[in-house]
Amino acid sequence: MPPESRLATTAGARAKGPLGPLGLLGGTFDPIHLGHLRLAEEAREALGLAAVRLIPAGQPPHRGAPRSSAEHRLAMARLAIAGNAALEVDDGEVRSSDKSYTVLTLERLRAELGPARPLVLILGADAFEGLPGWHRWQELFELAHIAVANRPGYAPHGRRWPATLSPELAAACHGRHRNDPADLATTPAGCVLPFDMTPLAISASLIRDLVRNGHSVRYLLPDSVLDYIAAHHLYG
Repeated sequence: MPPESRLATTAGARAKGPLGPLGLLGGTFDPIHLGHLRLAEEAREALGLAAVRLIPAGQPPHRGAPRSSAEHRLAMARLAIAGNAALEVDDGEVRSSDKSYTVLTLERLRAELGPARPLVLILGADAFEGLPGWHRWQELFELAHIAVANRPGYAPHGRRWPATLSPELAAACHGRHRNDPADLATTPAGCVLPFDMTPLAISASLIRDLVRNGHSVRYLLPDSVLDYIAAHHLYG
């Protein structure tokens, strides 16, 4: 079914919550850490988002199986956002028996929220550059806006998006590039907008390695997540 037809079938769906743009940040979150949370917070502020949903992957299709179970990763994400009303956790991918393809998640959210709510898929520059390898990737533009987080110093020789796009991705983005975040609120999908994020040298793999080798990971992730890892003997 064409993307336009899919959107039309959800015309009767009632939008829930505030009608401003909703940010979507997916990941394995194995474990979730302050880099993830800071990206969500900076995207919310820079892009004028009403809220950001963190979406832990159930069965990530582009990498090996996560070290911890989907239930553990979901629980850690919920602990991490406690106290921040602008952040939400979506358990749809964890509960699904399908692989965690982004296009399927966006279709589900469109059915839930209706065709008019602006959805903003938040991607790092590296993930965005690899978009042509994703399942049904060209349909993503019909289902959501895409916000690309540039890390200063990410690209070699100081090159930044959109100068780094492959011809295939550049063609898909033609006419979609925006610089004003206010444009995200005027349509439900279809814009591509870069924004800068604060570089934090934190990664889930670093945290797992530190835990495995008996080193402290305090101040790299919320204390509630740190306590959960210890209580459930994760990554040791």
